[in-house]
Amino acid sequence: RKVIIILEDARLEAVKTSKGSYELLNCDDHLHLHKKLNRKPIDSRPDITHQMLLMLMDSPLNKKGYLQVYIRTKMNVLIEVSPHCRIPRTYKRFAGLFVQLLHKMKIKAADGNATLLKVIKNPITRHLPVNCRIFGTTVTGTLVDTHDFTAALPDKPVVFVFGAIAHGHIEPNYCDQHLSFSEYPLSGAVAVSRLLNGFERKWGIL
Repeated sequence: RKVIIILEDARLEAVKTSKGSYELLNCDDHLHLHKKLNRKPIDSRPDITHQMLLMLMDSPLNKKGYLQVYIRTKMNVLIEVSPHCRIPRTYKRFAGLFVQLLHKMKIKAADGNATLLKVIKNPITRHLPVNCRIFGTTVTGTLVDTHDFTAALPDKPVVFVFGAIAHGHIEPNYCDQHLSFSEYPLSGAVAVSRLLNGFERKWGIL
């Protein structure tokens, strides 16, 4: 039993500020940098990845040991998240942690033994179980009820891909099928929560 979640197109990019420090590029603090880089501020939303990671890592499914999370950034950096990684509650601390990760390529636990976050080699498919099913999630996908859908899946490793973006949708070419979990557009964190709840009910995790 393993549910693998991939957060695609995450906006995690370290930039040097005018003060000489490094921060995650975001739409609230770096309007002048966006003009300089000719970027749209609306696209710089690392807080979306933060919200989704909090939902994933805090879930009973993860605490039971049935969850594995990967992140692929807009800059094509692939990150493996340990199931034991505790995501900082505040955005400021989250941003500091990921700036550190992007520079050091890995984050270890305070005791120095376990690796909590690490940058790994692309492509993502090399890290997935052989012959596992891969489902993309998008508002334009096939509409399913998450409880019915997860109940019908065999107890084998399965992969779900979510876009960690503010608007639009992603359709990675390595997905077998694209699904939608509501007739309404959902935030990434709500979509993730719906899916995890389906598996928790399926496996009797309270």
